[in-house]
Amino acid sequence: MDTHITYRRVYDEPSPSDGTRVLVDRVWPRGMRKENAHLDEWLREIAPSTELRQWYGHVPDRFAEFSRRYLAELNEPARQEAARHLRHLAHGHDLTLLTATRDVDHSQAAVLARWLSGDAKSST
Repeated sequence: MDTHITYRRVYDEPSPSDGTRVLVDRVWPRGMRKENAHLDEWLREIAPSTELRQWYGHVPDRFAEFSRRYLAELNEPARQEAARHLRHLAHGHDLTLLTATRDVDHSQAAVLARWLSGDAKSST
């Protein structure tokens, strides 16, 4: 069974093709009620550190460096359990990573999707 990993905004309408829906932001999305999020899980432990998130500030010119630093964070012992759990969720199942970020192509969800697909080099 092939795994399909995608990412999108948590504010978008859920799709039947989403599979398991996991929010990968550290903070809860502004204005979103939990019962309206249509989440299977909120895995805040996989999100970038507060320091990295604040440094990045969603400035697209910093995305390559953000990706490099975030991938390094994913290898830290503190994130290993969350990373294993996310890989388990993706194994043989469709997985949609959700973020509140407006520019999803320059977000941690995009980096995570590539990383889980084994294509992390393309995110840097």
